[in-house]
Amino acid sequence: MALRRKSREFALQMLFQWEVTRQDPKRLEKIFWKSARAEERTREFADQLFEGAVALVPEIDALVASLSENWQLDRLASVDRGILRLAICELRLGTAPAKVVIDEALELAKKFSSAESPAFLNGVLDAAYKSLPGKPGK
Repeated sequence: MALRRKSREFALQMLFQWEVTRQDPKRLEKIFWKSARAEERTREFADQLFEGAVALVPEIDALVASLSENWQLDRLASVDRGILRLAICELRLGTAPAKVVIDEALELAKKFSSAESPAFLNGVLDAAYKSLPGKPGK
């Protein structure tokens, strides 16, 4: 599996744990990496995404809430919230082209979420990307 795809999976797993426990991100990473095996580059990218998403949770959640018409953020499945947080963080960081980030998020949804999630997440992520400063549609 590609380094970045595996990093995104690990970051999503850490985000899920963080949402449940609200532990200090560095402490959570330390515990997480005791049981998860990965190359150093995979770990570094996963940690970057996880820490970035946690740091931006209030901003990302506000954006998602504004883009999710007739749908409250707390009604989303935890894994879907995690996927949105992770992908929007990565879109902001610019670590990969938007199309790649969104496609990877949809692959995570296919693997870890419900059958309906990819379509919903695609719409929210496309709108989120277009709402970022300097992006198409802005």
